[in-house]
Amino acid sequence: MAQDTVFTPDVRFVRELKKAGGDTLKKCYQCATCSVVCPLSPDDKPFPRKEMLMAQWGLKDELIKSSDIWLCHNCNDCSKYCPRGAKPGDVLAILRKSVIQENAFPRFMGKLVGDPNNIWQALAIPVVLFLVILGATGHLHIPEGEVVFSKFFPVEFIDGVFVPLSGLAVLMFAISISRFWKNMTAGSSMKPKAEFMPSLVETLKEIMTHAKFKKCDENKDRSVAHVLVFYGFIGLAITTGWAVFNLYILQWELPYAVDEHALSIFGGSAAAAWAYKIIFKLFANASALMLLAGGFLVIKNRLKERAVETTTSSFDWLFASIVLLVGVTGFLAQVMRVTGFPAVLAYATYFIHLVLVFYIIIYVPYSKLAHFVYRTAAITWTKMLKRDVEM
Repeated sequence: MAQDTVFTPDVRFVRELKKAGGDTLKKCYQCATCSVVCPLSPDDKPFPRKEMLMAQWGLKDELIKSSDIWLCHNCNDCSKYCPRGAKPGDVLAILRKSVIQENAFPRFMGKLVGDPNNIWQALAIPVVLFLVILGATGHLHIPEGEVVFSKFFPVEFIDGVFVPLSGLAVLMFAISISRFWKNMTAGSSMKPKAEFMPSLVETLKEIMTHAKFKKCDENKDRSVAHVLVFYGFIGLAITTGWAVFNLYILQWELPYAVDEHALSIFGGSAAAAWAYKIIFKLFANASALMLLAGGFLVIKNRLKERAVETTTSSFDWLFASIVLLVGVTGFLAQVMRVTGFPAVLAYATYFIHLVLVFYIIIYVPYSKLAHFVYRTAAITWTKMLKRDVEM
């Protein structure tokens, strides 16, 4: 005798999905076209057909535990060929946002950062924090003389904010991902057929080469923007670590003037000191330009007419805008510093840049940037189950 399975529909969850942009999900009539045309969908229990059905029925618990929604790269081949205009790609994008919010620790931060309506509250936190620090240390004024950002907001104060809060963000992220992994593995009826570490290494290689993007037919230009943003972030992360090394290990203070101390570091060779400084600057600026170019392309691609009309959620728009503004304000702050702009404009731009960098780094467990880790975990799990598509 077959065993009965009881599902508990969550009508409120359905309403939330529709409100967030998945208002077309009820149009799906389970023809399976989406699963057939998707080049990334595995043969065993393919997506997104079953996810559309679960979303229609409000099966929140099942969807929160699903790894398959993270295998989707939102190329929208499924939405292009859907005969009913149900837009499965959009629905899966909104489901991924819901998973981040449900696994967020603490939960209220997932709602604060994940809901674009709360953007002002999220930005107000670093604004108030920075103003309090500047006021308490006597730096809440425009310094006289040439523009030197460390005179306005000393590096040790910035490190005093970002280092501990970044550590806290990593801890919160680890808890959130552990929740996700526990739910995902517990919700699977299959048993792993491969070890974790080899699967993780294979997943990271796949992500670093963006191999999955190459299999999407629709909106291939998204891959270029994604690569630029992805490696721009990595380059700037390396730049930050490099700057910390220069400051605390080499004890070479900004703006890295080639003085007697710098010469002593490089054995008295001015050429070596200048070469090191130039290489650092070129790497930092190249990374910033990649992020800036990628941000522009992301916005351009979202505005451009496509072969299929899709709904870009405000969550996606918010992150794309923040990425673009981080690049723009960072670039403008540097230009203003070296070209003699009024000091008040240069320092104000730098302050805004720090606020946006705070948003990107400290809120990473709750923003769209968290997709990288959630997707890595999900793809690793599917590789452990041997369900992923062969490349």
